[in-house]
Amino acid sequence: MLAFINEKGPLRKGVFRTPTHMKSGRELKEKLNSGKKVNWNSESIFVIVAVLKDFLQNIEGSLFSSSLYDRWLAVPCQGKREDEKITATRRLLDQLPRANAVLLQCLFEVLYNIKQHSSYNEMTAFALSQHIAPSLLCLPNPCSTEAGMYLMKRISLVEFLIENCHKIFGEDATSLLGKSSVNGGTSEATVTTEQSSCISASDSDSDSDS
Repeated sequence: MLAFINEKGPLRKGVFRTPTHMKSGRELKEKLNSGKKVNWNSESIFVIVAVLKDFLQNIEGSLFSSSLYDRWLAVPCQGKREDEKITATRRLLDQLPRANAVLLQCLFEVLYNIKQHSSYNEMTAFALSQHIAPSLLCLPNPCSTEAGMYLMKRISLVEFLIENCHKIFGEDATSLLGKSSVNGGTSEATVTTEQSSCISASDSDSDSDS
């Protein structure tokens, strides 16, 4: 999914923002969960994005690790200098399971790539953050006041991670995801062995919720 979104997403207006039919999302999830081969080019990218967000939201313990929740949300306020925030982010990444860290790297490379073409697709780092943050760092049973406060903190964190993607994660994710269509990529998105095993490891934790 990430490889396909990375390839097609930069040229889709409103990607990560445009709603889709729940039925289409359920049908794609059923294909994936049953192990059927998916012809990605026949699927709507907006449906793929919806299924990806559902997958991320249901990772047990959170992709960012719920035990580190408060420390992640504090990153945007970590000192006044950007390098201090980046250092704090890297320290937290080092405390995550390897599969989580690699999946985060791939995810934010996709978001960064889409943001780079926001003049066309209308998805700035802030706009992307608004629509992906609710699927990340989910607070268990929050009250309405807490939910609003924590949502803004999550948006600020995700926006910071998108804007500083390569400074934080490096540029290795590009080789995992394949080429973007705007950079002359092929019509078929390629998923490497490392990316596939990374996603499979995370998927095994969320099967019960899917």
